[in-house]
Amino acid sequence: MFPIGDDNSDRTIVPAVNYAIIGLNVLVFVVLQQFGSNDHFTYAFSLVPKEIMTGVDLSGVQVVRDELGNTGRVDLYTSPLPVYFNFLSSMFMHGGFMHLFGNMLFLWVFGDNIENLLGHIRYGVFYLLCGFAAALGQILMGPDSVIPMLGASGAISGVLGGYLISFPHRRVRAILFNFLTEVPAYVALGIWIVYQIVLGFFTPAGTGGVAYAAHIGGFVAGLVLVKLFAIGRSQQPNRQ
Repeated sequence: MFPIGDDNSDRTIVPAVNYAIIGLNVLVFVVLQQFGSNDHFTYAFSLVPKEIMTGVDLSGVQVVRDELGNTGRVDLYTSPLPVYFNFLSSMFMHGGFMHLFGNMLFLWVFGDNIENLLGHIRYGVFYLLCGFAAALGQILMGPDSVIPMLGASGAISGVLGGYLISFPHRRVRAILFNFLTEVPAYVALGIWIVYQIVLGFFTPAGTGGVAYAAHIGGFVAGLVLVKLFAIGRSQQPNRQ
């Protein structure tokens, strides 16, 4: 199931922060990552769990071994900034065009509703906190991993969690088996999170690929934080 739109008829503000986040992700990928070809920048500013746990900025070739004994290599580069800055920088980088496109599409569909619910500043803080929580979830699952983490998926997962608990019955347009259909948000996002949990269960942490633990951590953070951030908002959407 691939969401492509939702009901925005009750939106009362221009989601400027959501647009800015999307623009910044695109800018970083195009200008700084140079469409994914600038390995020096990408590997210097990605988040490496072992660097966070030790506080040491690793460099050079790192040997990666999975549970089956297979080995691989990862080339890491030092950063001019403390390794903890990469909590932030890694949220705005991507591994390729399709990685960027998929993430930005989800953010475009669901982020504006959460910004409308929380307001501009609260939404920006909410987004960043969900990203931090997502990264912590992945680090806790594989604290000795030297495989770099990057992408907005964790923070966007928090947006999805906030959307699910705030607008569970809102109609979401989605592509399902090559057909365009509409389903309630709890169906579209419920399928998504179950998929993350199942694949996360069967994917050993620190072995590369998709950071499912980050997706789950961000999603849970969004579920927990969205109601807290909505406290005191005088104008909230009523339409579900």
